[in-house]
Amino acid sequence: MSVYQTHTTDVLVIGAGLAGERTAIEAAAYGLGVIILSLVPPRRSHSTAAQGGMQASLGNCAMGYGDNPDIHFEDTVKGSDWGCDQDVARLFANTAPIAVRQMAYWGVPWNRVVAGRKTLPDGREIEDLKEYEGLITARDFGGTAKWRTCYTSDGTGHTLQYTMDSIVIKMGITVHDRMEAIALIHDGENCYGAVARCLRTGQLHAYLARSTVIATGGYGRLYGVSTNAVINEGSGMFLALETGVVPLGNMEAVQFHPTGMVPVGILITEGARGDGGYLLDKNLHRFMPDYEPKKKELASRDVVSRRMIQHIRKGYGVESKWGPHLWLDIRHLGRKHIYTNLREIANICKNFAGIDPARDLIPVRPTQHYSMGGVRTNIDGHAYGLKGLFAVGEAACWDLHGFNRLGGNSLAETIVAGMVVGKKVAEYTLGAALDCPLKLVDEHVKRQENRINDLISGRMGNENVYELRKQMEDTLMEYVGIFRNGPDLQKAVDKLQELYRRSLKLGLRSSGKYANPELASALRLPGMIRLALCIAYGALNRTESRGSHAREDYPYRDDANWLKRTLAYWPPGAELPILKYEPVKITELPPGDRGYGESSAANAAKPETAHDKEGNNG
Repeated sequence: MSVYQTHTTDVLVIGAGLAGERTAIEAAAYGLGVIILSLVPPRRSHSTAAQGGMQASLGNCAMGYGDNPDIHFEDTVKGSDWGCDQDVARLFANTAPIAVRQMAYWGVPWNRVVAGRKTLPDGREIEDLKEYEGLITARDFGGTAKWRTCYTSDGTGHTLQYTMDSIVIKMGITVHDRMEAIALIHDGENCYGAVARCLRTGQLHAYLARSTVIATGGYGRLYGVSTNAVINEGSGMFLALETGVVPLGNMEAVQFHPTGMVPVGILITEGARGDGGYLLDKNLHRFMPDYEPKKKELASRDVVSRRMIQHIRKGYGVESKWGPHLWLDIRHLGRKHIYTNLREIANICKNFAGIDPARDLIPVRPTQHYSMGGVRTNIDGHAYGLKGLFAVGEAACWDLHGFNRLGGNSLAETIVAGMVVGKKVAEYTLGAALDCPLKLVDEHVKRQENRINDLISGRMGNENVYELRKQMEDTLMEYVGIFRNGPDLQKAVDKLQELYRRSLKLGLRSSGKYANPELASALRLPGMIRLALCIAYGALNRTESRGSHAREDYPYRDDANWLKRTLAYWPPGAELPILKYEPVKITELPPGDRGYGESSAANAAKPETAHDKEGNNG
């Protein structure tokens, strides 16, 4: 029999970022026992790195007057390019104002309205009214009709995470950090918890629970350059995929943020443009009004990223040893504003590029930033395919974001979904029993022991985990980026299939004992390549352009054939995911023109060809 430590609880939450902790708090409020597993101490979660803000329709600031959940809902649906679940978008928009005020009650020091007249960088004059002074204010973000992004300067994620973690500590919720879930315990119908590996000792643990919640964040580190933290490798997604019965939704929907700093890829918040920053080309020409005269730098992220790449392709990029880039100019905002409202990016610019943004231009280029796809759930956060398994936050396809997420909606989603899903987790758990056969636990732990022993002994092969990972990252960057086409996507699928086969023959160069990073990487890599294949294969089969998924060979949104969500399953022994599709339900806002970017209205006049029909895989 395997030697391992067993922990039993009511609710197991895998991931200690904002979504995971908020879900845990809600479940614990119902008197349930909760254990949170985390790769790092909670305050080092990637949620802490979020800069810009959290959308909620409060309508307190001058440019937000008249805002309400209906307008927020419309912005979210249009931003998603009609790919989102409108029931979820409605629930989200209605709940966000409650969530942001609750976070204020718990201690988040939101920036507040200061009454008086102000002149915006573009010359417009506005006046914040005395009657709103002291209320939570907001800044402008891309794709929104009103200013509704609540913020704490440019450290919003930091203040939210620290506040949330303080509530976790106050409630006495158990957190096991440096603990990595490496497999779900299930029987094909029910989820009973997870097998985890201690990153300090290498010891295996079994966590048994009536409900299990995946809250592990995104998969940004599948790409060679990403704004994501190094821990964002999609672990919760590939754990769910490996069950063979839980699908991932819309994995081809990958967001590139317009302003990743060159060459490191660290995020320069959308708040910099929301506060009045400009994008400039090599001639110091502000080019975005040429493409987007209405929204300029504040069209949705997918649109701005594409416009930037189009401009670079025309020869207007700034040449550097790291490739062509563009400039972000915030100098005109003034030193006081930059070192008050944008102080974190000022420090990032100094520490990573040696520049002062109050004096110097910031080199930027679109960089992988967010995963709209994830573990497919219903509106309650319950994962498809396994009872007792939930997912929340960026790890989930709830599906709030469809094919493009609006800035500020992700931080809001972590809090709102944590509230909503946490309540549903509690209700489910209170009516569930933990009836897990010990033999099943032994089998799952033994399977992981065998994987580890195979890697340490090298009996399966001698492939190098770091070499294969680098090739996976390069393949996604080169062939599955902002602009996509059939031949390149096929190259990506072919290469990733080869890498996946090789990843099943890994061997270690080290001993594999104790806190061994090579072993940890080797345990993750096959699952990461499966995710990469779900992204590339889903993109190859979706023969349209929608939101962040931009096919140069299918440049129009095709609502007649593709108003549906991709579901990727991975049966045991497969080398490619099986793709299925479910319709996107339209409840309130029928498909139309987004009001910015490449006009989807042009699609209405586009004749359907026989080739189109053949290419629309189901």
